[in-house]
Amino acid sequence: MTGSAASLGLRSGSYGSLAAAVVGSGGRKAGAGAACRPLRGEKERLQLLHRALRLVGRRRAGVLLLLAVASAAVFCSLFAVVKDDSNSISIVNNYEVPNAIQKSEYPSTTRPLMMSGNQYSTSVVNKIELPNRLHLSYANFTHPCEGFSVPPPLVDKKRTGPRPCPVCYVSVDQAFALMPLQASPSPVLKNLNYVSEDGITANLSNQGSGFGGHPSLEQRNNSFNINESMTVHCGFVRGKKPGQGTGFDIQDDDLLEMEQCRELVVASAIFGNYDMIQHPRNISEFSKANACFYMFVDEETEAYVKNSSSLYNNNKVGLWRLVVVRNLPYEDPRRTGKIPKLLLHRLFPNVRFSVWIDAKLELVADPYLLLERFLWRKNTTFAISRHYKRFDVFEEAEANKAAGKYDNASIDYQIEFYRNEGLTHYSPAKLPITSDVPEGCVIIREHIPITNLFTCLWFNEVDRFTSRDQMSFSTVRDKIRARVGWMPEMFMDCQRRNFVVQAYHRELLEQMIASGRMPPSATAATDAPPSRKVRAGSRKAPPSKKPSVKRKKEKKSRSRRRLPRPVAGGLGAM
Repeated sequence: MTGSAASLGLRSGSYGSLAAAVVGSGGRKAGAGAACRPLRGEKERLQLLHRALRLVGRRRAGVLLLLAVASAAVFCSLFAVVKDDSNSISIVNNYEVPNAIQKSEYPSTTRPLMMSGNQYSTSVVNKIELPNRLHLSYANFTHPCEGFSVPPPLVDKKRTGPRPCPVCYVSVDQAFALMPLQASPSPVLKNLNYVSEDGITANLSNQGSGFGGHPSLEQRNNSFNINESMTVHCGFVRGKKPGQGTGFDIQDDDLLEMEQCRELVVASAIFGNYDMIQHPRNISEFSKANACFYMFVDEETEAYVKNSSSLYNNNKVGLWRLVVVRNLPYEDPRRTGKIPKLLLHRLFPNVRFSVWIDAKLELVADPYLLLERFLWRKNTTFAISRHYKRFDVFEEAEANKAAGKYDNASIDYQIEFYRNEGLTHYSPAKLPITSDVPEGCVIIREHIPITNLFTCLWFNEVDRFTSRDQMSFSTVRDKIRARVGWMPEMFMDCQRRNFVVQAYHRELLEQMIASGRMPPSATAATDAPPSRKVRAGSRKAPPSKKPSVKRKKEKKSRSRRRLPRPVAGGLGAM
């Protein structure tokens, strides 16, 4: 067995040792026999040995000579095996953690990556050549990031807000090798089906929407009684299948492409032309070929992208494939955005893993690195970051009211309902639960029945109450955990900020550019919006954009929504 750069998929110069051995050989074949050839002067030494053996007798000399020859043969064979084996496993066993975390370049593509802020080593995610899949198991694998711990934050009086912290990653080829060959086990629940009621009539006595099927309070409560086989509401209750006559309608050719996505999907969405498209960076050629990147937009956003982006080409903008959604089920773009965010398993029925990122975020790490770091390494199936500041749902509700995120009556109604069901303030007594409030802009998960149920029931809460999913997360989590012992993994917010960079919403970005306050580095990450200056030969200048009034409209519309009075114990018609 002989190892080579071609057979291992190693890039020349990864470590220097392999390439140097080939260059220094001068074209001569090196084998086990060459390593055991007699050296100069060995003939004389053998003659002296022969004379000494004659003094101790022929019989004893024969035994000693036989032992010497056997030892030499064993040594040579072991040397050859070790030499070949060391070449064959160097792709996964030779690691080194960089000494300087803040350094922006790392010398080896097979070393774990620790990013800080926007710094990322592009050499880590170069093109990966994997002629045959190499599988590694965590059980018998010494992980290069073992023993790594997050250092204490730097003291900077000028920067007191949240910031990223270092994260230790492996390389893309190693992450791919560590991917589980089989789906993770789903506790208790093995078969999950979804309610489909074509021609359903709206029941105004129940909360929710026609898209969600207006589940009654009794149906809601029964959905938390987890059995081996279940049927629950999970949006798309009308029509043939998700995207066909269900509301949130998608063209057939897009649906066909989405069904072809098998392993990993990275998804985001923009509705109401609220954000600029953020283009992922530092994505490996391997991920570009094997992962799907989908951006869901409405017709208004699509029209803006066509006119403003120089990268638009046949429903693609950079890595993103744009999917235009029609017949939107909600007037509020924020609520519409929860459909792809929480129901990706319904839109991509054949996908194993998904990474959701809000449209305001720019992905700056390869998605396979995120799967390895936050799912496979932790042996979990759902990962989300906790809020950087708030851990208590009651505090989150007050913060939403203070910021005008939603009308106060709807927030108060939802929190009072949860309080009657047993919601309490967060305290250390809830450990190992580390927070009741997520920073829900990134979701990393495996698509198995229990995680699909979790996001279905989480969506039903968003459909029934406010669209502020941070306030309903802990209620759904705690109800499922009480029955099957499963719960999502919550990682630190500073780790999330390591692999995504938050950008500005479109209107604010345009205002900053128009006023000249936008730093050059911020404009480079997005497609520049069209100029507002009058071009030569144009009829008139485009009208200036007025501040958005969507929140005020929503307050007005939401105030007309009939809110039944919460009943103690969570019982009562809705």
